[in-house]
Amino acid sequence: MGKTLFVSDLDGTLLSSDSLVSQRSVQILNEAIGKGALFTIATARTPSTVEKLMKDVKANLPFIVMTGSAIWNPADGLFMESTVMLPDTAQRILDTVRSHNLPTFIYQLTEGKIHIYHTGTLSDNERNFISERSDSQYKIFHIPENGESLVPEKLTNISLFYSMQPTAHVEETFADIKGNIECNPIFYHDLFGEETGIMEVFSPEASKANAIKRLKAISGADRVVAFGDNINDIPMLREANVAVAVENAVPDVKRIADVIIGPNTTDAVPRFILSTLTD
Repeated sequence: MGKTLFVSDLDGTLLSSDSLVSQRSVQILNEAIGKGALFTIATARTPSTVEKLMKDVKANLPFIVMTGSAIWNPADGLFMESTVMLPDTAQRILDTVRSHNLPTFIYQLTEGKIHIYHTGTLSDNERNFISERSDSQYKIFHIPENGESLVPEKLTNISLFYSMQPTAHVEETFADIKGNIECNPIFYHDLFGEETGIMEVFSPEASKANAIKRLKAISGADRVVAFGDNINDIPMLREANVAVAVENAVPDVKRIADVIIGPNTTDAVPRFILSTLTD
């Protein structure tokens, strides 16, 4: 058998119910990596939280972050690649979220940093979101108290529009963007309840699936085994040679999976990877 690239989502998949990589998962992953496993992650998170979550894992490959719009190397803390929108596309998306009065974060990748702007009034959830990330060396927030940022005049290097609002409000805006703008919009529910809808909008070329193709080439792997739990994992699971769903995955993910393993609370992903090396 040739080399296999193992790619895992984080939230709801590799991370346990406390949103951390358990010490047992770290031990098993490091054992598997020590035996030659090619391991990486593909997550919606940015380097600021990924660095903390994965600090004890002896990763041997760059990480796919921001739902595939960037590949980031934990070894040197630098972005290796990024996929950004055309300025006209970014402007149309900004105009659309404003027309729907949907509060939205805007992510711009510039000189190795993520500059974050915001349109609309800040909710309590968004204020908490900012406060939990404001000390990161990788993120710079340009958001005043009222929430309405002065965005750059030219929307260059925009990688992501991110909304976390009541589901009905997000769904309405998502439908408008999806139906009228050439981009890659994703809608899913918050991990902790369906009352909050999440919308991520990327360049049409940005996806976990496309980033996996790049890492497969970089690593020299012959096949890919991918692990996921939510709607935004489906493109990468379809790209993989073997699609693995954790037991707690949403029904749509389970339907396309080749294998269903234990829930994220049982170190199921590292255990599966290690078992393939010892069978």
